[in-house]
Amino acid sequence: QVQLVESGGGLVQPGGSLRLSCAASGIIFRLYTMGWYRQAPGKQRELVAGISNGGTTNYADSVKGRFTISRDNAKNTVSLQMNSLKPEDTAVYYCNAHTVLPGLSDYWGQGTQVTVSS
Repeated sequence: QVQLVESGGGLVQPGGSLRLSCAASGIIFRLYTMGWYRQAPGKQRELVAGISNGGTTNYADSVKGRFTISRDNAKNTVSLQMNSLKPEDTAVYYCNAHTVLPGLSDYWGQGTQVTVSS
């Protein structure tokens, strides 16, 4: 059974930091590109950051320079360090495992709420 379990969300003041983690099980982690998406109320889900199985990263323009994605293939985890948080970062954040390999599927976590407010 595949599971992506996010943790680390919560309430933080503007300018603060949070670190999200996603623990994967039931997949061959090193075969997947891992990503963090977010969805704010009334908006579409959007890609925040991604990291390939080779370690190449990409970021949404809105978070460049503030967020850092990393992965640990030995522990099957992917993390998102979020600094200088803004109210517009408020959303439910989802972990995603993506592959183009035939016969394998993409997976989503259940989401974790991040609220940036004073």
